[in-house]
Amino acid sequence: MSRQPLRLAILEAERILAAAGVSSPRVDAELLAAHVVGVERGRLMLQPLVDESVVEALRQLVVRRAAREPLQHLLGTAVLGPVSVAVGPGVFTPRPETELLLDWSLRAIADVRSPLVVDLCTGSAALALGVAACRPDAVVHAVEADSAALTWAQRNISDHVAGGGTPVTLHAADVRWTDLLVELESHVDLVLCNPPYVPDGTPLPPEVAEWDPPGSVYGGPDGLEIIRAVIAASAGLLRYGGYLGIEHDDTHGEVVPALLRRRRVLSDVEEHHDLAGRPRFATARRRDPAAS
Repeated sequence: MSRQPLRLAILEAERILAAAGVSSPRVDAELLAAHVVGVERGRLMLQPLVDESVVEALRQLVVRRAAREPLQHLLGTAVLGPVSVAVGPGVFTPRPETELLLDWSLRAIADVRSPLVVDLCTGSAALALGVAACRPDAVVHAVEADSAALTWAQRNISDHVAGGGTPVTLHAADVRWTDLLVELESHVDLVLCNPPYVPDGTPLPPEVAEWDPPGSVYGGPDGLEIIRAVIAASAGLLRYGGYLGIEHDDTHGEVVPALLRRRRVLSDVEEHHDLAGRPRFATARRRDPAAS
């Protein structure tokens, strides 16, 4: 079997992806090539020649990516901070921007011993597992209502534990339930949530519109239906001094902090921006009545 230059195959892949409107054609081409070859992206150039079968396997993946199938689905995994989770049809694909929320959450509980953490709308369980990986002493609960997403979350949690990680408790529950996690009421140190928050009807890239489950993306006419429920639930779950962090749409930079401030039990409301300067997530803290 003849061998072919891998560099030329990657350049051709980049050309095809750029023509298809993929936003990061070179990165995607290299990641797909690394996946097919079975090496880290940074070691691709140590593989100057590859078999024709490798080039063909890369070509097939590039065709699918050019049709805007998510890169993470083709790779089979998505990365969030220190964890890699399995993703595919039926579950929301974690985005790099959510690492900012994870970083903030770890700072918030840095001085809390054995923190009790709840991740609402967990999806693939990426946020919950990110906390568990960085804080093995944490007691982490993850909540998800969708049955397909629950399957992915359970798989990822099981893989995490099989790899030596600490357990995460998964709950099949809806954040709109009035009796959500009543056994944890007033005891939680940190509530995290990356909820469905896109206003209904908002145009989205094909990778989102055609592949992410609509229920994990759209949050009602104004995008705030689930966020309102999360704020209400968190107010009851948090202990005095406990923290809340909610990711939101970049059009919600004023309204979500306003919703948080309307809850008299919450204080220290802050808005946080992503690396592009866009509003990305809001945080608050459970007020201690004795400190008022």
